[in-house]
Amino acid sequence: MTKNSKHEFGKYDFLSKAGMYMAISSVIVLVSLGVMFSKGFSYGIDFSGGTEIQVKFEQEMQTSIIRDYINKLGYNSASVQNFGEGNEFLIRMGSLKGKTEKETNYLLNTMIKKVSNGITDSYKTEGALIRRVDSVGPQIGSELKRNGLLAAFYSFLMILIYVGLRFDYKYAPGAVICLVHDALITLGIFSLFQREVNVQTMAAILTIIGYSLNDTIVTFDRIRENVTLYKGKTFKFIINKSLNDVLSRTMLTSVTTLLAVLVMYFMAGGVISDFAFTLAIGVVVGTYSSIFVASPLVLMFDRIQNK
Repeated sequence: MTKNSKHEFGKYDFLSKAGMYMAISSVIVLVSLGVMFSKGFSYGIDFSGGTEIQVKFEQEMQTSIIRDYINKLGYNSASVQNFGEGNEFLIRMGSLKGKTEKETNYLLNTMIKKVSNGITDSYKTEGALIRRVDSVGPQIGSELKRNGLLAAFYSFLMILIYVGLRFDYKYAPGAVICLVHDALITLGIFSLFQREVNVQTMAAILTIIGYSLNDTIVTFDRIRENVTLYKGKTFKFIINKSLNDVLSRTMLTSVTTLLAVLVMYFMAGGVISDFAFTLAIGVVVGTYSSIFVASPLVLMFDRIQNK
């Protein structure tokens, strides 16, 4: 085979080291699972239940000062997170549970009133202002967590059916495994760095699933087109040709999306920053998996189907 004919499918031979990339992805996924089982997750109040108070000061304030004050009030397990321009904070406190629902509501209202009034009275000269108070009960938190997992499961199931009907059943497993790969690595990073997992995080992961699937579907569409154009070629050749055909589109889309997400991460604060952090991981991992995971899996399932 001549040099020109060897590379006529495009500039890059993506499948020449498919085994290596699959091994790397498998190791990363296993490490992510190990981290998740060993370290667990840092759940936000959406999933674990609790109270979140957002306070803003007219003057710059230190996180340690707010944390020390909350500890003096008797809430040692509270966490204080700074965001924005250095004068805005999120105070998160765990759930309180009484013997009855009435007692639970009393304890919760007492805590909110004690912390809110205490901050505004003690730091009146600093211009303390309570901007938001959110409370979620532990039962509702567990329900939200379960619904988030069900949403991800049903997404994978519907994608499996959709890809199988639109293309061929040899494409569907690769697409779903690719999406599970992206979600597990993202969650593994969250567990490793103990980033908060909340409703916004689940929304971002579902967004990642959609983004990665779109990229994969574009590649699958090109594979299907090239199957009819290159009938005398091997399926491996057709996949390589297709990946090279859509490479510029994939990179341009990923880079422009990543730039927008990074601006959100560095310029915004609070939940927007967390949402952008999740999307940034998803864009990078999703682009990698659509090239080095989904397509090699299609080739593998094609060989299994032919046998």
